[in-house]
Amino acid sequence: MKNRLKKFDYGLIIAILAMAIFGLVMIYSASYTLGTLRYDNGSYFFTRQLIYLLIGVLIFIIVSFVSLKTLGQLSPILILLSIVLLVAVLFPQIGVLRNEARRWIAIGPMVFQPSEIVKVFMIIYFSYIYAKKQPYIDQFKKGVLPPLLILGAVFLLILKQPDLGTATHILLICGLIVVFSGVRFHHILLLASIGIGGIAFFAVSQPYRLERLTTFLSTFDDPSGDGYQLINSYISIATGGLTGNGLGNGVQKLGYLPEAHTDFIMAVVVEELGLLGVIFVICGYLFILYRGIQISKEVESVYLKLLALGVTFQITIQAVFNLGAVSGLLPITGIPLPLISYGGTSLVFTLLSLGILVNVSGRRPITYTNTKA
Repeated sequence: MKNRLKKFDYGLIIAILAMAIFGLVMIYSASYTLGTLRYDNGSYFFTRQLIYLLIGVLIFIIVSFVSLKTLGQLSPILILLSIVLLVAVLFPQIGVLRNEARRWIAIGPMVFQPSEIVKVFMIIYFSYIYAKKQPYIDQFKKGVLPPLLILGAVFLLILKQPDLGTATHILLICGLIVVFSGVRFHHILLLASIGIGGIAFFAVSQPYRLERLTTFLSTFDDPSGDGYQLINSYISIATGGLTGNGLGNGVQKLGYLPEAHTDFIMAVVVEELGLLGVIFVICGYLFILYRGIQISKEVESVYLKLLALGVTFQITIQAVFNLGAVSGLLPITGIPLPLISYGGTSLVFTLLSLGILVNVSGRRPITYTNTKA
């Protein structure tokens, strides 16, 4: 264990904790008024997120030391559990309905989102399976196709909730793991064509999804309706300037900007902390991206490489989806900003996946860690 502790990427650990603490502060600022109005407790959302952060940090520490080989061997069971949860959430007796979507399961006072759990389990499963398939990775039917059938089932189950954003997110992460595993280029083109075609079809197959796309393209056509949220996000961003209006001094969070402490928390960051807040957040994600790619290069096992890349791009793609939606560059998907948005399941399982990345960093050959020292 001492040897592992010496190899851990402590720069990465500091960045992760700094982002999580920053998120906690911003949740307090963004949700104080809402907590007061709804629960007569301005610290309501902050306290809940703090509890989840402490749980997440504990899991982060534990996962940093677990056997990744054992985790990989258990991945088929984890996938079976994933499918069971995704099926269970669709039943009205089990799944919790919010905003016309059934994405949550309630067990007593605890409410969690199965798709966040599935996201991590799919990364472990795909990394382990495609590492095992290296001797015949160039054979489509034997080496590439079988895990994709499970991915298709998971995609459709999440789509049924309905949650095209998270389904697409998982599809992209797993697709990148397949690409990094060394499959043939023409297989990549085939799978990319099917994936893009499928996402495009499902994006326009339902009126509310098509409405989101048209709103994204013509936000100001309905300023008091479909464009309301994004327009108020624009106002937050426009008033931020270089240094912002000061922490806690944002106006849009006072009932104007829906989901201010969840999906659109970055708009509050910009309004209160300005460009400096944006730079901090983006640099944090870029640093995690850089260190994740470096760690993947420094380990020798294909399985560990794929794990590191899977977790790294899980965080990066999710951040791009959220930041793109808040700025109007991408359609609104309802995906939270990792480590920063309010949401217990998202925070805990983001820290779990980053614990896996730190675990991988502890398995680098001693030559790499000595070089950095």
